[in-house]
Amino acid sequence: MSSDYSIQPVDLTGLNTISLTARGGKVKQRDFATPYQAGSGLSGWLDSLPRILAGDTFRSVVAAVAEARRKGKPVIWGMGGHVIKCGLAPVLIDLMRRGFATGFAMNGSASIHDFEIALAGHTSEDVEAVLPDGRFGAAEETGREWNAALTGDCGLGEALGRALGRLSPAEHAPASLLVQAWRERVPVTVHVAIGTDTPHTHPAVDAAALGTATHRDFRLFCSMVAALDGGGVYINAGSAVVLPEVFLKALSCVRNLGHEVRDFTTVNMDFLQHYRPRVNVVERPHAQAGGHGFALTGHHEIMIPLLAAALIEASATEASAGHGA
Repeated sequence: MSSDYSIQPVDLTGLNTISLTARGGKVKQRDFATPYQAGSGLSGWLDSLPRILAGDTFRSVVAAVAEARRKGKPVIWGMGGHVIKCGLAPVLIDLMRRGFATGFAMNGSASIHDFEIALAGHTSEDVEAVLPDGRFGAAEETGREWNAALTGDCGLGEALGRALGRLSPAEHAPASLLVQAWRERVPVTVHVAIGTDTPHTHPAVDAAALGTATHRDFRLFCSMVAALDGGGVYINAGSAVVLPEVFLKALSCVRNLGHEVRDFTTVNMDFLQHYRPRVNVVERPHAQAGGHGFALTGHHEIMIPLLAAALIEASATEASAGHGA
């Protein structure tokens, strides 16, 4: 039975073809993964990854951070609260001591989770259980001590670290990024939006002190961003809105003030790639400025320890090669 349509299928007999050899391809066999060999360890596993897409992206991020450390350039870690409440502070503290983290930027949530870990060794409320009667965010010690810390002529991150250096019990202090960074004098900045964080509802809140402290941290963060020029690395881990916006404003601000900030690396790490991190961290900073932006997608509790392990392995290999030379 013939078709009732007035239009007929196109005739493909005149299509021009080319040879597969002449065409080539972006994916090549030499870039394929290799099977993991028992006993080859993390280095062997990393070498087994395909040199395609995320496999190459991961290698590029490791190389950029390692190179920044060699050159004495900043490696700034920006993070949302999920990174801290997934138990990753010890990994970040270790990277700090190894020179793979020279500064940290937190949103308010990250600072609160770390603050509670330092005080009590636990954090993260069962929101669904306590929201109906208004108990969500009403922890007395968190609200009282977090707000009480905001005194003196320093930023929010430094103020919280200093207070926790006095308040944190010995069994909890080693797991607090705020405490350990303050003791090492590694800068931590905290960037809050009023009303987003539980201490803002506590009776002890001083909005003027809060605004002053977080604005000082913005200006301190600007100084950190200015130093990225020529090989530094900025990593945004788990902040979908606040820190990508803060980073872009800081970058524009320091360029306005005469700092070029070119040829550096940015990385967004999250289990979803959101709009603002993609454009404000991975793409826009490199427009007409060189450098590279990368996106790594996966759960923080896997990806951050994996990146840390790869950096430690790279450092050990470099040290071994230098010793052998």
